[in-house]
Amino acid sequence: MEKAGAAELLMPVLQQAEMWQESGRWYTYGPELMRMKDRHGREFALGPTHEEVITSLVRSEVKSYKKLPLTLYQIQSKFRDEQRPRFGLLRGREFIMKDAYSFHSSPESLDETYNKMFTAYSNVFSKVGLNFRPVIADSGAMGGKDTHEFMALSEVGEDTIAYSDTSSYAANIEMAEAVYHGKEANPADFKELEKVHTPQMKTIQDVAGFLEVEPSACIKSVLFKADDAYVLILTRGDHEVNDVKVKNLVGAQLVELASREEVLKVIGTEPGFVGPVKLEAEVDIYADLAVKGMTKCCRWCKRSGLSLCQCQSCT
Repeated sequence: MEKAGAAELLMPVLQQAEMWQESGRWYTYGPELMRMKDRHGREFALGPTHEEVITSLVRSEVKSYKKLPLTLYQIQSKFRDEQRPRFGLLRGREFIMKDAYSFHSSPESLDETYNKMFTAYSNVFSKVGLNFRPVIADSGAMGGKDTHEFMALSEVGEDTIAYSDTSSYAANIEMAEAVYHGKEANPADFKELEKVHTPQMKTIQDVAGFLEVEPSACIKSVLFKADDAYVLILTRGDHEVNDVKVKNLVGAQLVELASREEVLKVIGTEPGFVGPVKLEAEVDIYADLAVKGMTKCCRWCKRSGLSLCQCQSCT
């Protein structure tokens, strides 16, 4: 860190709620933020990270852009109320972390320091002999534009990454970009939609088995709540929706699967029968690239027990 121009300091573990409320992360960070009150009822948090504290410090002490760039780092305990603490040192509720924060007067200066830190971490991990990849990652509650995580490749771990043996590309599963190999849909292949009775069929597997088609021939519709709005995501039946990619796509702070009550309220049907056809509510609809070339396929309509089909076996 010192070779990269950083100065060491030590910040408080116990942080005032006001700083987190000012940044907005008191409300969006989630249950991982350990919150507490003192005997006077004032709210505090045990620091999972220190962006709020360091920003408050620099804001009060640095009065001129001539003092920038400035990079500060610490080695200190962090606290996160993990839902499932596991892997020993790798995922605990209390852990020691080296965190650095830099302040700049221009994007170019920020990029320069980012690259210095990237090189510093690469040198450290190479020196200790780790087989690692710097992977493109989602910044999550930390925020930020460009994010890399340095991943040690191992059979034991909690993350799945996609990387190339022939290039430097690597990304975690939330950020990896899939390559679409399908064909453009030919309008001549489209047939009239036909309503097919699919009683008590609530899953892709149920409908695919009943209609004697592969799940990949079905379009799955999933309703998400993105902050205060709702979005409908369409994907191929044998694929899963990545909620992190949904969050980044719509630019939301918080994305979660809509509850049964929300689906009934917004779509007007049970969760197992959500579809994109003739929606009465104002819901933004996004389709995965894999849906782009699907012509002979099935999708649910809004009425329970019915599917809309263009399948060979159904027409």
